[in-house]
Amino acid sequence: MFLHYLELALRSARASKGLTALMVLALALGIGACMTTLTVYYVLSGDPIPHKSARLFNVQLDASDMVGWRAGDEPTFDLTRFDATALLRDKKAMRQSMSGGFNVAVSLPDAETKPVFSSTRYTSADFFAMFDAPWLHGGGWSAADDEAEARVAVISASLNEKLFGGANSVGREIIVRGQPLRIVGVLKPWHVRPHFWDLTLGSYIEPEDFFLPFSTAMAMKMGHWGNTDCWARGAKGGSSYDLNASCAWVQYWVEFARPEDAAAYRDYLVAYSEAQRKAGRFERPTNVRLRNVMDWLGAQKVLPADVRLQTWLAFGFLAVCIVNMVGLLLAKTLRRSGEIGVRRALGATRGDIFGQFVVEAGVLGLAGALLGLLFAQGGLWLVRQSPNDYARLAELDAAMLALTLGLALLASLIAGLLPAWRAALVTPAVQLKVQ
Repeated sequence: MFLHYLELALRSARASKGLTALMVLALALGIGACMTTLTVYYVLSGDPIPHKSARLFNVQLDASDMVGWRAGDEPTFDLTRFDATALLRDKKAMRQSMSGGFNVAVSLPDAETKPVFSSTRYTSADFFAMFDAPWLHGGGWSAADDEAEARVAVISASLNEKLFGGANSVGREIIVRGQPLRIVGVLKPWHVRPHFWDLTLGSYIEPEDFFLPFSTAMAMKMGHWGNTDCWARGAKGGSSYDLNASCAWVQYWVEFARPEDAAAYRDYLVAYSEAQRKAGRFERPTNVRLRNVMDWLGAQKVLPADVRLQTWLAFGFLAVCIVNMVGLLLAKTLRRSGEIGVRRALGATRGDIFGQFVVEAGVLGLAGALLGLLFAQGGLWLVRQSPNDYARLAELDAAMLALTLGLALLASLIAGLLPAWRAALVTPAVQLKVQ
């Protein structure tokens, strides 16, 4: 019976080509606009580490002075090196990581290889386990290496390819700022979106190519790229990155075995802040923030408000397209009242008529989905031409492709319910009389 309904649907489409094309185009425009904005929303609102995002927390303390202070304001974005080092030393969480970003030239001991400028993260030993870094060769360094300012490093698969042609480089030496570092690990290609552990360099940049211990980077007098917030006392004549400098620039994350453990850690942070106030380091009232990954991304507005608005507007446009399609289907149904009356007189039930028209709506939905998919691809191409850092990620994956087809079929079936019900109510006697 379904194949018969499908044949009738194709005949109907050929009989009124203009009306059919108008309905397919209306639906395709709605689907295209909707899926373009929904794909962007999906990219920006996704959980970058879903299996443990509820157990990873960003730490903020307000170490700044009273200049510009207002009750209820956010604390400083990052931690000072002094505070991050103190928290790391106390080890009150299952894992903890302090880090900063920079850019350095990495070369080989031989003079033939040209230096490769690489995005760099100097951090502590727990970083790789906290953020589930995937290993190609070797592994990370140890906490003892952090203590000893060890000359060790981890590199990305991309940097390994540039320097060593993709071979296992664990144990090999590289030269950074004139000093040799021994490679202890090589990462597999690693895509984390957004780059949540440090949003100061851009939310959708790729993970760094070069990693070394935080203590080693400080011993090598490396600088810092990203947010640096200094206040009145500043660096006291030294560098902003000195241990006792009044400058916040270090990203600090902790991992707990259970999300519930965050409450005890928050109490620890409050006690730490109070102790620093008594010691004269903190001037502002205690202001602690401890947010898990998704709360952190929300607080930093990684998903722009205009993207939310555009998504709602696109769904509204789709609703308008569906309403227009309902009107066109109703008009088409009224034109076919005679045909419906004859079918009813020949024994077709109301259920048969209803099913026939629902199948016709589904066929229109399938055609609208295919055309809408082309419109969505065109819309996403335009998004990728924009200067936004997330633009290159605007691609339809398998899940969004399936959603496109499903949404189009659902929209067409919803649009077809009222016309199908209206067709099923046609009285055969009246229509035969008119005929």
